Amino acid sequence: MKHQLRAISAEFLKNRHSTIKWVSFAAFALAPVFGAVFMILIKDGGTKGLSGAFKSKAVMFSFEANWNSFLGVLSQAVGIGGILIFGFVASWLFGREYSEGTAKDLLALPISRTKILNAKFIYYTFWCFALVISNLLLGLLFGLLLQLDGWSHQIFLHHLEIYFITTLLIVLLNTPVAFFALWGKGYLTPLGIVAVLLVLAQIIGAMGIGNYFPWSVPGIYSGSGGEDLRMQLNNMSFLLLIITGIVGYLATIFWWKYSDQK
Repeated sequence: MKHQLRAISAEFLKNRHSTIKWVSFAAFALAPVFGAVFMILIKDGGTKGLSGAFKSKAVMFSFEANWNSFLGVLSQAVGIGGILIFGFVASWLFGREYSEGTAKDLLALPISRTKILNAKFIYYTFWCFALVISNLLLGLLFGLLLQLDGWSHQIFLHHLEIYFITTLLIVLLNTPVAFFALWGKGYLTPLGIVAVLLVLAQIIGAMGIGNYFPWSVPGIYSGSGGEDLRMQLNNMSFLLLIITGIVGYLATIFWWKYSDQK
């Protein structure tokens, strides 16, 4: 336990001054910013103030300039954008050692290889939840400044549950990205995988079978496809996602421990 705590502490210290961390926060913060702009346009002119895909989505989901719609937008942003941003975080955390030439230094340390990876997974989880909490606080601030109607504790708690469960699903789902970072010995390969999976999630979700494709499940659960589509999620949907996360974790550990690290 002592060695695990030291590995976690080292991971936090190593990433404390990383500029990439702040880039991820800035990129993820675009969600509440555009969500607020979305609310302003609806507030000023209803759906007439929108055009293109924004107007179609607003009409489809009956969006209004209120807390219920705004909190829903924040959850949907996590369900879709989280796959990309969290995937970027996992790619960088697990691939940077190879890109910076420090992987062999880690392997030479008198500490279990599993503990080193567990420290990275813990830091990855901390980073992802810090991102969503930051966005939530920013979204609440924008909502207060816009003086949105319809606030209630019931609505807030309902959306808060969806928001954080969606976050947890994506955190679990990105363990295979860590494996591809080690397998590809860098962060370009996993980033490519993330991009492909994100596209597939949208295509398969649009085909109506996204409830059986793990990378479509968080977006569907967040409500991005509508309430009818979310009702199609079942125990198998979540089981496949959990299995994917477990297999990704075990594959990452196995590869780091037993592969040729030349």
